[in-house]
Amino acid sequence: MPTAVAVTSPELVLPSPDRHTPPAAILQSAEPGERGGSLDRTLAEIHTLVEQHGHVLVVHPAAAPPALVHRLHAARAALETDRLALVGVDLPPLGTALLALQLRQLSICDFSPGVLASAARLLAHYLHAGAVLGSVARLDQVPVGLKAHAKSWLPGSQFAVLARPEPQLVRLSGDQDPGLKAPGFPTRLVVAEGGLPAERVTGALARAWHVREVTPTKLPAASADWWGTSKLTEFAAAIPDISVLYQLVSSVRREECHWCGLELIGDRCAFCAAPLPPPGERGRRALPATRPAPGRLRGREPAPALARTAPAAAGRALPAARDPRLAPALDTGAAPPGAPQAPAGPTGGPATGVHALRPAQREAPADWGPHRLYEDPHQPPPPPRSRNPRP
Repeated sequence: MPTAVAVTSPELVLPSPDRHTPPAAILQSAEPGERGGSLDRTLAEIHTLVEQHGHVLVVHPAAAPPALVHRLHAARAALETDRLALVGVDLPPLGTALLALQLRQLSICDFSPGVLASAARLLAHYLHAGAVLGSVARLDQVPVGLKAHAKSWLPGSQFAVLARPEPQLVRLSGDQDPGLKAPGFPTRLVVAEGGLPAERVTGALARAWHVREVTPTKLPAASADWWGTSKLTEFAAAIPDISVLYQLVSSVRREECHWCGLELIGDRCAFCAAPLPPPGERGRRALPATRPAPGRLRGREPAPALARTAPAAAGRALPAARDPRLAPALDTGAAPPGAPQAPAGPTGGPATGVHALRPAQREAPADWGPHRLYEDPHQPPPPPRSRNPRP
């Protein structure tokens, strides 16, 4: 089964361009209202997807409600699984839906789950998302100058805004080309009409951008809040050919995550969020730290526990640069001959705290009695008492 691509709203699902693209999984518990907001339902849905597909990618907007994002992270922590990746996308709603569609197209290729999840950041750089707005007075996703802010109060004013990959804002006048920076490659344009007509986008903008195909769709409900107005026409342009997407992702160098072992592209693993080590330390995977028993502190395990783990590590070469945090767990060598032995703690391991301040007990000579164990050995013994009673 391919890696499952899940979204948090049905408005983030675009129709499949072909019959090979798998459908997106919709987390019903993430929807607002009476049906959503339940952690138990989120746990059940994610657990079912993980059991069916092995690995799951949940694509959600970075501007999603904090309660939804916290519930997704709580579900991942409760399931204790490293096969769930939460991919937060800093794109407009229509751009997020188009990115999820590209991930669905690549999920049937021979990419590993780690490469597919980390490819979301790469594909977002080749996605152009913007809108034609009737006002920019409440727009806070793109820098708005004072002059444009003042002109937005004039009746009939319209603005062409490009949010990604580079912010750009242009005031429109007439039917000429908006003048937004065009992509340097053929694209497919997805247009969602709101309170403004879409002719300016499907006409002048599409011709200036050399768009191959224009696909109309429904405007997501979250677009009005993201753009700050309900009078808009949102659009997003991306690479339509799956072969080009495959070549783009395949051309990036792959690395192995030093924490979870999955393949990745870029500088961070999408499943465990571990950053890529510096170039001088790549390729040396650190040994996992030994977890202490419940209720015991790290470094205070008894010696037999270390002896049991020694045969399992035999035959494996240790990394050249060891992590200082793992030094107590890896240093299993015996003390040199003649070295003083550290006092033992109450658990059998090395003493710490007040136990380390107590002097070690000296071994009593063979001719000492039990009653002499805690007496001062430097004082002369008292004269022996006669066992015969006095007459």
